[in-house]
Amino acid sequence: MHQSLRLDKLTVPGYSRVEVVETSPSTNAELAAAVRADPAAWPPPSALVAEHQTAGRGRAGRSWETPARAGLTVSVLLRPRVPAETLGWLPLLAGLAVVRTVSAGGVTAAVKWPNDVLLPAVDTIAGLGLYRKVAGILAEVVPGTPGQEPLAVVLGIGLNVSQSAEELPVPTATSLALAGYLRPDRTDVLVRLLGEVHAVVRRWEKAGGDAATAGLLDEYAAVSATLGTRVRAELAGGTDVLEGEAVGLDGSGALVVRSESGEERAVTAGDVWHLR
Repeated sequence: MHQSLRLDKLTVPGYSRVEVVETSPSTNAELAAAVRADPAAWPPPSALVAEHQTAGRGRAGRSWETPARAGLTVSVLLRPRVPAETLGWLPLLAGLAVVRTVSAGGVTAAVKWPNDVLLPAVDTIAGLGLYRKVAGILAEVVPGTPGQEPLAVVLGIGLNVSQSAEELPVPTATSLALAGYLRPDRTDVLVRLLGEVHAVVRRWEKAGGDAATAGLLDEYAAVSATLGTRVRAELAGGTDVLEGEAVGLDGSGALVVRSESGEERAVTAGDVWHLR
């Protein structure tokens, strides 16, 4: 039986507020609405956590649901003091924070650009190779907060913790428990995750949103399953498909893909498949 979060253990250094609700259709949508209604009640960083999220939202409007108390569904309210053009780094930094959290339990994880965290698998699967997805990330700017500077951003993270194979929604997914994470207690994992998010975002802010200067570009590249791999990028809106080698990231966090002709293009949004 999956266990509830231990509320008495949810004091996280650096956070103004960590709120846990029993159910939420979407913690991202609920937190964004709460911030619009009363910005002062959610000073950055704050977090909203749901024991059971019933209509989680992913990229491109995809929805998902996980069993109650089996995973972590958390949204963090941030007001990053960085140039707006660097905000594309937020899901990448969140992925790095998840990797650090997972590694504390003895499991090696990798990031897939732009918003997935992967764990090693024993067999290959199309688009992921020898990996399975353990976490997804969605960053959204909160509209409708006039006079509030800097911009409010909700950073949502869904992490599979104690799910069995039968409880996973798709065969491309896995959980910390299935991967051999040592004692995957959801409360401990949540506290560590929130701390890691806070740490990487602070470093990024101190460098003025320059991930390279902060050392975060190199750290992200070191755990990337995408960089150095041949990929197919299905660009947002389905208007174009780009194939080539993922050779780097630019200052905005966009993925730089080099085609066979040597031309390099920056991919800012879309689905990316690993081809080898």
